[in-house]
Amino acid sequence: MSHRTPHALAALTATAALGAALFTAVPAATAAPAKYADDFNGDGYRDLATAAPYTPVGGKTDAGAVVVTYGSASGISAARRTVLTQDTAGIPGTAEQGDRFGKSLTSGDLNADGYADLVIGSVGEDVGSDADGGSVTVVWGGKSGLSGGRGVPDPAVSAHDEYGMSLTTGDFDSDGRPDLAVGSTGSDIWIHEGFTKASGPGSRHELATGLQTGNSLYGAQDLAAADLNGDGTDDLVITGSEASTYDDGNMIYLGSASGLTYQTFLKSDAWELAAVGDLNGDGYDDVVTAAPGTNGKSLGGSVSSYLGSANGVRTQPQTTINQDTPGVPGADEETDAFGNDLSVADVDGDGYAEVAVGVLHETIGTAEIAGSVIVLRGSATGLTATGAQSFTQNTAGVPGTAESADRFGASVRLSDLTGDGKADLSVGADGENHPSGAVYSLRGSASGVTTKNAISFGPGSLGMSTTGYLRLGQDMLG
Repeated sequence: MSHRTPHALAALTATAALGAALFTAVPAATAAPAKYADDFNGDGYRDLATAAPYTPVGGKTDAGAVVVTYGSASGISAARRTVLTQDTAGIPGTAEQGDRFGKSLTSGDLNADGYADLVIGSVGEDVGSDADGGSVTVVWGGKSGLSGGRGVPDPAVSAHDEYGMSLTTGDFDSDGRPDLAVGSTGSDIWIHEGFTKASGPGSRHELATGLQTGNSLYGAQDLAAADLNGDGTDDLVITGSEASTYDDGNMIYLGSASGLTYQTFLKSDAWELAAVGDLNGDGYDDVVTAAPGTNGKSLGGSVSSYLGSANGVRTQPQTTINQDTPGVPGADEETDAFGNDLSVADVDGDGYAEVAVGVLHETIGTAEIAGSVIVLRGSATGLTATGAQSFTQNTAGVPGTAESADRFGASVRLSDLTGDGKADLSVGADGENHPSGAVYSLRGSASGVTTKNAISFGPGSLGMSTTGYLRLGQDMLG
């Protein structure tokens, strides 16, 4: 998933180039294909990619960086990392002012070598004379982690801007290999297939979606891949505006051996994104969307779940939840941004996926825009408010203290970083130590997310500038 909250750009001091990739050796890789779409070093543990898209590089402000921390039996650590910029050796392009390298992220074993590859969007990249044309870069996984890369050319540079604004990977044509879907400000999605290290994608085709500018959203704001109808082939969820009505929501395309076919449009008032996973354990992935407080359903935002079935996603929501729903901590307050980011995975190992909900504008005590994260549970009937958990920087065991403009919950990611079968909660706070940012990791357990052994790290422990306008944690792989 991609996060697109606008920020004012500031004049910044120059920092040293972040080109060097820092990494500690790991065990040998397993056989292809990669078991997990986010295991970049093939050691059997999922890894975490976190964006710092406004990082200055070589004196170029807002050039952008991506930090990858590698999973292990003890979770992630700042010591086991790779820091990538467009000045890193082997990465295509050059770090330039305003590129915002890392503004969007996805991953998958694109070249089927047993190591997941990281895909990075640079929405501010100038392409020839086309300002903000955007670019997409694949960074290859390997035994020692991520290194080297290849650009994914834009097939229609003059037709849109911000190519790579949204990204996802999935096997949409049932050939056993992941494809890369790329969105932009334009109306169509480009699907790239058959990747090799030597030549990048072997083929590509255009998916005409009919998305148009409207209602403050434009193009494909977000892309997600999941198996909604349980046929073993990935389906595509596109967040944007419907062409004929300009209604905001999600277009659903079902995958098959013959490619993607339109199923339905969910008029969900989704503002930026959707997250996917099996909430009720029935073998069909479900769609979770977020809507802003301006839609009349809430003051501060709401999330809705749409269940998958043998016929695809159901068009009526299973439930809609906001902070006034009984069982949900907090209160439905104006501009809270409940649902600014979402992630879905099974935290407690019971077979039902949970939903992590970012609430980045939550006021904590007197600290405004301090932020929080609420974890909603899955159940046999789907998403429920029963047993919801809330976390802030004032929660016992969470490092730090809730302060104004921390934006804890700017990004969220549920993924099993320890290999124990329970998804851990990673949180980005891109305003921490304004405006450097920080990353937090909390463990999953049989009783839900726990703060025991919770950790956090900021730019300093990653070898990055501690004074620049980085916004570390503005987005995470999702």
